[in-house]
Amino acid sequence: MHIHQLRNATLILELGPHRVLVDPMLAPRGSLPPLRLFGARQRNPIVELPASADAALAAVTHCLITHCQKGHFDHLDRAGKRWLRETQTPVICTPHDAPYLAERGLNVQPLPEAHGEPSAFLGGQIRTVACTHGEGWIGTLMEHGVGYLIELPGEPSLYLAGDTVLTPTIRAFVQQHQPQVSVVPAGGARFDLGGELIMDIEEVIAFTRLSQGLVVANHLEALSHCPVSRSDLAHAARQAGVAQRLRIPADGERLAFEAAVAAAC
Repeated sequence: MHIHQLRNATLILELGPHRVLVDPMLAPRGSLPPLRLFGARQRNPIVELPASADAALAAVTHCLITHCQKGHFDHLDRAGKRWLRETQTPVICTPHDAPYLAERGLNVQPLPEAHGEPSAFLGGQIRTVACTHGEGWIGTLMEHGVGYLIELPGEPSLYLAGDTVLTPTIRAFVQQHQPQVSVVPAGGARFDLGGELIMDIEEVIAFTRLSQGLVVANHLEALSHCPVSRSDLAHAARQAGVAQRLRIPADGERLAFEAAVAAAC
């Protein structure tokens, strides 16, 4: 298995012959609205897609969406919808998101209704894991979506956390399933008011300690409301003694994982 980090939460999973695009935000730098009202109202995304993006997208066979409604353009923007519509790439999503995506002309293949139960996926299985995209009053404004646990023959088990803070539900899930590889949102996103919307440095470190596998941190240095930097996260991981199990890929970087020991290079 390879994980090709493109930008923010957008990545491509290379699983045998399959290339699965996750949460495509494909817009050029600065073409999307700011996500904070006060201070420097920087437009998003704050960086361009990497040079490797076009060739990587040309090989995509499927798309996987964690959440897309209530204005969450950082996981599916207009450019992403247009690309999916023009290519008619099969889009795997929850039953909740399926009507929204179908109305926009996408080739939707929703998962069954049963939450948390395994479904057939690319010769193996996939199951959803509940996300909490911010707690308290700010959480009522958000689209919480899901994460996914993907288990395919010959590949390491993979947990895509989706946009979430570290909740008791996720702690229990990781302790029960112990995925060999996990991808977690690490940007510490927050608006002008309210608490954090995704994991911050402290929660990423806590997740890495909880997991027995390798952890990949993304959702970094691409949006104006995500203050966590790669260098700060790497420093914290070294201080906490978990740097050997935490990967922090640059945009465009491609990580390799093996099934038996989930070793990354």
